[in-house]
Amino acid sequence: MDLITPEFGLVFWTAITFLFLLLILRKFAWKPILGAVSDREEGIKDALASAVNARKEMENLTADNERILKEARFERESMLKEAREIKAKMIADAKEEAQEQANKMIEQAQMAIESEKKSAMAELKNHVAGLSLEIAEKVVRQELSNKDKQLELVESMLSEAKLN
Repeated sequence: MDLITPEFGLVFWTAITFLFLLLILRKFAWKPILGAVSDREEGIKDALASAVNARKEMENLTADNERILKEARFERESMLKEAREIKAKMIADAKEEAQEQANKMIEQAQMAIESEKKSAMAELKNHVAGLSLEIAEKVVRQELSNKDKQLELVESMLSEAKLN
């Protein structure tokens, strides 16, 4: 027996054992191994598909978040603009109301001044009329106390009446 060249019987029995082992492995182990590898491959494909779907979903969520943020910013700007407009309107209304009240107060003051003026004028007229009557009464008494002056006054009045 040579270590370099094996005998024919050893090669034959080794080949038959190998073929027998292959048949047993094919019958009992190969299908479960290939099934496990196939299942693992399907699991990896599913995991990759899930990862792609999750990535797309994250992109969609990011886009939705950006859209929602834009809408929120727009709404905030809109609310701020509306608040500014309301503030300006309230200020304008308050100014207008204050102006109206000031005008009413000025008008009432003018009316009170006019009323006081009329009252003072009426009082002055009454006072002047009273003084005039007193003066006239004193003048007429003084004039009428003298008979010559009475005749002279009557004649001057008659002459004025004839001229007119």
